[in-house]
Amino acid sequence: MTSATTMTTALDPVRRDRLMSLAREASFEAGTRLFEEGRRADRFWIVRTGTIALDLRVPGRRPAVIETLGHGELVGWSWHFPPHLWQLGAEAMSPVRAWEFDAASVLALCEEDPEFGRAIALWVGRVVAQRLHASRVRLLDLYAPYGSGSAE
Repeated sequence: MTSATTMTTALDPVRRDRLMSLAREASFEAGTRLFEEGRRADRFWIVRTGTIALDLRVPGRRPAVIETLGHGELVGWSWHFPPHLWQLGAEAMSPVRAWEFDAASVLALCEEDPEFGRAIALWVGRVVAQRLHASRVRLLDLYAPYGSGSAE
C-alpha cells in the first residue's frame, strides 16, 4: 500500500487525534479471521504490528490473497458505505496488534464534524481505489493467461 493511504499520512494531527480518541487496543493470533466477505461490517482496524492478508472468495478455489497489510494501514473500509457488508475477507498472518474502531462511533463523529467526515471519506476513498487496483492486478496474475502484464 502506498504511504498516502496510511492514517499518519492521510490525516492531519488534529483529525488523527480525534479518530484515535475512539480507538481501543485489539490483538489477534496468527490464523484468526477478522471478518468474512458478505458479513456485516461494523468496525475497522489500523495495524500497529504484524500482518493481515485480505482475501477474495473464488468459486471452486481457495480464497485468493489480494494484499497483505502492515503497520499503519487501514483494515476494512466496508463499514463506511451502505449496505455495510465486507467486500473481502481478512486473516491475521502473524500475531497482530491493532487499534480497533467502532464504525457507528466514527460515523457519528463524521456527522457531527463535517470537516472530519470529509477527511475520513477522502482517506477511505483512497484506500478503496488502491485496493481495487491491487485486486485487479492480483486476479490477473492468478487467472489471466499471461498475468497482469505490468507491475503497476
